[in-house]
Amino acid sequence: MPQTAVPMRLATAIRPYDWGSVTALPELFGTEPTGRPQAELWMGAHPGDPSTVEGTPLNELIAGDPAGTLGERSAARFGPVLPYLLKVLAIERPLSLQVHPTTAQAEAGFADETARGVPLDDFARTYKDASHKPEMVCAITPFHGLCGFREPAATADLLDRLGLPGLRPWIDTLRAEEAGQALRTVFAQIFDDASRPLRAQVEQALLARDDDDLAGYAAIARSCPADPGVVAALLLHHVNLLPGQALYLGAGVPHAYLGGIGVEIMANSDNVLRCGLTSKHIDVPELMRVVDFTPGDPFLVRPSHDVQGEYDYRPPAPEFGLTRYDLTEGTAHSLPGGVPQIVVCIEGEAHLGAGLTLRPGQSAFIPATAASTPLAGKGTAYRAQPSPS
Repeated sequence: MPQTAVPMRLATAIRPYDWGSVTALPELFGTEPTGRPQAELWMGAHPGDPSTVEGTPLNELIAGDPAGTLGERSAARFGPVLPYLLKVLAIERPLSLQVHPTTAQAEAGFADETARGVPLDDFARTYKDASHKPEMVCAITPFHGLCGFREPAATADLLDRLGLPGLRPWIDTLRAEEAGQALRTVFAQIFDDASRPLRAQVEQALLARDDDDLAGYAAIARSCPADPGVVAALLLHHVNLLPGQALYLGAGVPHAYLGGIGVEIMANSDNVLRCGLTSKHIDVPELMRVVDFTPGDPFLVRPSHDVQGEYDYRPPAPEFGLTRYDLTEGTAHSLPGGVPQIVVCIEGEAHLGAGLTLRPGQSAFIPATAASTPLAGKGTAYRAQPSPS
């Protein structure tokens, strides 16, 4: 087994989901394209695709020494598992329209599917583990997506502009009923087979429009023809992030990432309930049970900037926080000891101590037993750790 008192280089996997870019990660990291989509670089200890240290899966390394790798505080708080999963996303076309469950919902759903004998790798399995999955994405390039329900009256105005008589019942519902109930009613009817002809009309109307505030939805219609998620997307905010801006998503918030490159961090879970814009398993009834129909503005996480070159993103999730480092020559940053950390280099070079250099796309795990670690170099790096609060 590798020693667990120093920063350790990780070997990581890239998942080839069909929404991923063939070229974005190779261009960012200076590697050769494979000809297949490269969608998600995973860094962590999730059993679905754990990173490895000298051939040993990180989850096994942690299980062999939870206190040493995680620290007593993290192990007591979250159990003998790394509480977060770090990713780099490269999105060429829309991801699934999805929500994530609460912890209670995940525990119940996981237990139910397990009791019914649904294999973990079954295509129709919804709950892959018993954890909730709050997440945050920090944009590396301009990044856009859907996030959360817009106020029903504003969505009614948007639908009204499409000029389709068949939309009148939905428009009236959105204007007349209580917000949560109105959104629930319309959202459910969108996915009803009886709405298929109306969905086709909406799709054609979107493709004929080039308004600034409809262009993002028209792009979804072009990417995902005849998908009910195209119409459901109209109920959600379209969010544009500039590099360095971050978006947080809690349980029950409907969302779909649409394009760009970003660093994503989440609780150590792969629980996703989907209803559209995907070739993966769709479970509309379960999603309807889990989704939060409360309208509200997207949750943008603004970083603190107390130290030159350090930007700390602290979302309201105990499992994770994220720090961006803009590394410059002659300046060193000090990474604290006592917590389990992952550092990934995005651009240039990042030097951890005197012996480990990370280049774009490379990452390292710093166990809790490691002493305070200097970080230097020239470029951009991100560090994940449990929330300090």
